[in-house]
Amino acid sequence: MILAILRHIFRFLLLLAVQVIILNNVQLGTFINPFLYVLFLLSLPVQIPRLLLLAVALITGLSIDMFQNTPGMHASACLFLAYLRPAWLKIIAPRDGYESDAEPSIRKFGFTWYLAYSSLLIFMHHLLLFFLEVFRLSEFFDTLLRILLSSILTLLLVIITQYMSAKPKGTI
Repeated sequence: MILAILRHIFRFLLLLAVQVIILNNVQLGTFINPFLYVLFLLSLPVQIPRLLLLAVALITGLSIDMFQNTPGMHASACLFLAYLRPAWLKIIAPRDGYESDAEPSIRKFGFTWYLAYSSLLIFMHHLLLFFLEVFRLSEFFDTLLRILLSSILTLLLVIITQYMSAKPKGTI
């Protein structure tokens, strides 16, 4: 239990550092902003209590907001992702259900399941985040393009990170 908590804290700090130090300083045009830090919320255990999930999402979003000077935008988007996550996990649950300590990953559930799981949640996170940032519908199509491109790049980075961090089968 303690080891799992320490692993999640390390993952949070690592993804926060990568987001703040590297990804926030990489210019990929005006339409593409990858937010790899959502991987932390996606990787939390399936059976995490809802209130704890929302609290962790709020802390995650506020941490990013502090470094990006975006008061509450990332916190709102992270809370939205955390709010949708349990219902989405129920909808895409395997036939046998989830193990009590299962963490969503490509290695555990397979590529197709993980793609369905992460793509919708990343898209919904970006949808709220970018519309809060613009806060007007006059730039609807530009914002929608930005949401799609950023979601695709974020999803690609999440999947690459999943494959890079996956342990080979048979190891502890």
